Amino acid sequence: MNRTPDIRRAEAQKAVRALRDRVDRLDNDAIDLILRDARSHYAWTDTPVSEALLREIYEITIAGPTSMNTCPARFIFIQSDAAKDRLAKSLKAKNIDKMRQAPVTAIVAWDPLYWQRLDFLFPHEDRKPLFDGREKYAHDTAFRNSTLQGGYMMIAARALGLDVGAMSGFSNEIVDEEFFSENGWKSNFLINMGYADETALFQKLPRFDFDDICEIM
Repeated sequence: MNRTPDIRRAEAQKAVRALRDRVDRLDNDAIDLILRDARSHYAWTDTPVSEALLREIYEITIAGPTSMNTCPARFIFIQSDAAKDRLAKSLKAKNIDKMRQAPVTAIVAWDPLYWQRLDFLFPHEDRKPLFDGREKYAHDTAFRNSTLQGGYMMIAARALGLDVGAMSGFSNEIVDEEFFSENGWKSNFLINMGYADETALFQKLPRFDFDDICEIM
């Protein structure tokens, strides 16, 4: 059935109301798991991460909002020894073992030509002219929103029982040359994923109080 925009809009509103009727907030345990008591991990057990789980993480990640639904992030999941050898070329020495021990390292990247897919991603209005010939605007939108999508991925992985550890101690230029020389994607940051070895943890570092860095105006 070819549904009109008004019907699709009404269906979307009904779905949101139904979701709120089912659950109006996460419980404290769920919040602790994904953020409040979650930790960045640097050591890992040898328990593997399946392709099915990576696909589930992606399906959760891609549901998160981005500006104009641009969805600029692209993801490479590094698991094989050969791929880890290639990624190791880019890493600072202290990060190599962290990456090699992790069952999976996700390269969070972005596609400079993401806006050319807006006919699919934002079909109800032509937004391509906003990006065509505006390199800085296109870059800023891609970098901001791919970073956001990488954050969604970290929360999605934790929500499904994995541990994560983000890394930025690497050469973006080497990663781009090694993995993206043909498609032109640009690396943003890395996420190690797996089941952590908690014996490597140290105390949780301080955070600011609300009144230190927030204002209500």
